[in-house]
Amino acid sequence: MLDNTSLDDGTFSFLAQKARQRLPRLFSDYLDGGAHGEHTLRRNRAAFTGWSLLPRGLRNVSSIDLTTKCFGQRWNLPFFLAPVGFAGMFHSDGEVGAARSAAQHGIGMGVSTFSIAAMESLPGCGANLMAQIYVLKDRAITRDMLSRARSCGISGIIVTIDTAITPLRERDARNGFRNLSRPTLQQVAGLLTRPAWLCDTLLHGHMTVRNIERYTSARGVMAQARDIASQIDSQLTWEDLKQLRDIWSGTLVLKGIMHPEDALRALKLGVDGLIISNHGGRQLDPSPATLDVLPTIAEALNGRIDIVIDGGLRRGGDVLTALALGATAISFGRPWAWGLAAQGEQGIQTAIDRLAHEVRDVMALAGLNSLTAMRQAGRAALWPPET
Repeated sequence: MLDNTSLDDGTFSFLAQKARQRLPRLFSDYLDGGAHGEHTLRRNRAAFTGWSLLPRGLRNVSSIDLTTKCFGQRWNLPFFLAPVGFAGMFHSDGEVGAARSAAQHGIGMGVSTFSIAAMESLPGCGANLMAQIYVLKDRAITRDMLSRARSCGISGIIVTIDTAITPLRERDARNGFRNLSRPTLQQVAGLLTRPAWLCDTLLHGHMTVRNIERYTSARGVMAQARDIASQIDSQLTWEDLKQLRDIWSGTLVLKGIMHPEDALRALKLGVDGLIISNHGGRQLDPSPATLDVLPTIAEALNGRIDIVIDGGLRRGGDVLTALALGATAISFGRPWAWGLAAQGEQGIQTAIDRLAHEVRDVMALAGLNSLTAMRQAGRAALWPPET
């Protein structure tokens, strides 16, 4: 078992520490944990340590432009708030606070199927939203999710394809997360050891997954999560994806691509973008790090669609490394969830600000004044050089 503290939380370390101190073990382990031996969790972070950025001086870097276009949206920063399930259980500000933070910074956000807040409550925050979709066995539910997204003004969806099954996650199994329909006495005792979280949840929080409550007769977060997770279709195929593309005319992004052949097949089916992801180390273990497969996928696609990468990004230098290796932008989930758990909406703002500050620092010292210049430099901005 991997100890939380052995991972480098980068610029988010303070927020991560406060989050773990405030959250009950049930939720901090859910947030931090991975599948099986958590090797993929380690690899995602370790992959960035093999790269450095070359310092370049005598260039005008008095102004740094971090704007980018991705998934049909214009973002002020090359970041995307990844969909995070049950975020509203970490702090009462929840997904609404995340959407407000995304709007304030002019970046995108994915709304999880397992969002505590219903998707209809978020567009009013002004953020660039996309609805993350798990395709369920009952396709009528999937169609209703799409209809809801369309009706509330969400023009893009993220279809997650790497969850045919939910593998053993030892931390969740130990804590009974998703395995039980109601809290045990031991879990209740654990909740009582976190009075700040408990008071916030009881006074302002919501103990139901509002985004999916209409699709299940189960009551309470744990029972609802277990019920809907059991309905994710393990028989989903490329033909099903084609049918989904036919009925959804908006932006369609696939999340969970890790192989260039799959990327090319997705391109052929008309998807608008890809998120290279191993689900933060929470699905196949061991799996390659997302950064390690990025160059091959980027080369195969040759700029024809947008590529976002997630998993293990914790520093400004990580963001630039991913862009130099072919990503359009980056996505992060745990860091904004740590910020939310630690300090609510303000914590998310802090997480975004810290990462943006580091990106600006690194770009200036690398002699780059825009993301366009970064992409044009590509591998030439990195060390070791391409062989």
